[in-house]
Amino acid sequence: MKLLQGKTAIITGASRGIGRAIAKTFAEQGANVAFTFLSSVEKGKELEKELSAFGVKAIGYQSDAANTKACEELVTAVVAEFGTVDVLVNNAGITRDNLLMRMSEVQWDEVMSANLKSVFNLTKAIQRPMLKARKGSIINMTSVVGIEGNAGQANYAASKAGIIGFSKSIAQELGSRNIRCNAVAPGFISTEMTAALDQKVIDAYLEDIPLKRTGTPEEVANLVLYLASDLSSYVTGQVICICGGMHT
Repeated sequence: MKLLQGKTAIITGASRGIGRAIAKTFAEQGANVAFTFLSSVEKGKELEKELSAFGVKAIGYQSDAANTKACEELVTAVVAEFGTVDVLVNNAGITRDNLLMRMSEVQWDEVMSANLKSVFNLTKAIQRPMLKARKGSIINMTSVVGIEGNAGQANYAASKAGIIGFSKSIAQELGSRNIRCNAVAPGFISTEMTAALDQKVIDAYLEDIPLKRTGTPEEVANLVLYLASDLSSYVTGQVICICGGMHT
């Protein structure tokens, strides 16, 4: 029996990196997957084909998670197409790094909107079908940066810290209806974003990681799989780091 057999999941920002790995792991474990992308139309189509090859229903939606109306329309469309939603993974996010003295209001607002408002939008929109079903798992992707902070990332750190507080609050609000909410905090994960970093920067990070290596998107996806499945039926309101021991 596959861990997510018969379940339907919405995954935001799934066209690449961690989101893509989550979508593939979910499909491999039997979940029907509705995923979003913002601009990568071709990558979205490719992912649809990859996920469908696992014998599940998979549909990509071009949708902006930072737009409240778009999120409401997305959930309505997914429920109409799939019948229900059992799992929501709020993964969409961006960075606009800069030292505070040089950070513009636009850089602050863009990150807060894409990273934090998006989580509010989708979680609020998903409440109705989950409350009706009296079950559900909401998984919000935060970061160790949201716990420890990081120079040059005040906007990103603030948005990810906000996700932690939001997740704990939602776990308390919806727990009595059998709806769980947890946050996953990745550390240094090998993605297209981190591949662009200078090797000296990567080496400096590795010095602070007890396992002395970067993590993979697939390793993060396996943790998200656990939280999405019934194996974690008594886990809610938690922030789980997956960082090779970077945050201890």
